[in-house]
Amino acid sequence: MPKSAKYLLIGSTETYSGKSATVLGLSYQLQQTGLDISYGKPLGTCFNVSVGSAFEEDVQFIAHSLNLSENRVAPTMLALDEVTVQKRLRGEDKTDYQQSLVQRYLPISKGDLVLLEGPGDLAEGNLFNLSLPEVAEALDASVLLVARYKSLLSVEALLSAKQGIGDRLIGVVINDIPSEKLESVTNLLRPFLEQQGIPVLAMLPKSDLLRSVSVGELVKQLKAEVLCRSDRLDLMVESLAIGAMNVNAAVKYFRKRRNMAVVTGGDRVEIQQAALETSTQCLILTGQLPPPEFILSRADELEIPILSVDLDTLTTVEIVDRTFGQVRVHEPIKVECIRELMGEHFDLERLLSKLGLSPAAALP
Repeated sequence: MPKSAKYLLIGSTETYSGKSATVLGLSYQLQQTGLDISYGKPLGTCFNVSVGSAFEEDVQFIAHSLNLSENRVAPTMLALDEVTVQKRLRGEDKTDYQQSLVQRYLPISKGDLVLLEGPGDLAEGNLFNLSLPEVAEALDASVLLVARYKSLLSVEALLSAKQGIGDRLIGVVINDIPSEKLESVTNLLRPFLEQQGIPVLAMLPKSDLLRSVSVGELVKQLKAEVLCRSDRLDLMVESLAIGAMNVNAAVKYFRKRRNMAVVTGGDRVEIQQAALETSTQCLILTGQLPPPEFILSRADELEIPILSVDLDTLTTVEIVDRTFGQVRVHEPIKVECIRELMGEHFDLERLLSKLGLSPAAALP
């Protein structure tokens, strides 16, 4: 009888902690060792999108990035959206999802390891009995948790997770650590977690690139009109600047930033000019006032897209901010970055020994 694969469920203490990026970087490393990997995400979490599509995109992206054949990608059970939640609350959906999970996911236990992407946090999916602890229990999976570093108090969510998951928790990844906090994470947080029986398998430094969003994504979120250089929507924006001050102050402010999106009024021509001569990836003009011709031709020359939005500055800034907080890792440059970060900082040998796996090829 062929040996059945191990299951590793990758979860997070809160949404947008860097879970998909971790799955992407880790699965690539695992493949490099020659292990046979399968992948699945039992619970889709898509909001403001037609059922399933936003989530399916994630699954397809990872399956495509890893070059997985169809029989190595497990089905998604359901999309966690308003419609499915209402059906469950009304009692129209009485499906036993735990049973469906076992029926659909255990047959894919071919190969060496089935990587599962868990819900956004430890409670998500409870309504359908598909929360992270429930999925781990049903599939007898080990759990790796990703936590975004906010302060030393990040320890509390991990201690609480350990209480909820118990011995299935085989390690944590602490993500997005600012360089000035690295020392206290290394000398205080890590040793403390290890003493509590929570192995720290990676401490990943903060990366502006991974938090960046493409100009194209901003166009989509802002429902913006592109006035020039629609061929450069692949440019990556790392920060946001608001051009509401006088031009001298703006120039000083812009010079300190890099790869920014500048939000300013369509009538603030001198601010637009200053922004174009600094590290700007796109100009976002509010108030639906078209810029003068010389601004458009200079932007065209410098390959900087100009977007026009039918919104006020405050709403525009809020939408851009929210987009930064919910970034995806679908751009090739980000995939490369996460592979490098994980390659450098993740203790793969320790993970493999905790899973009881040995690499099929020598570790790099």
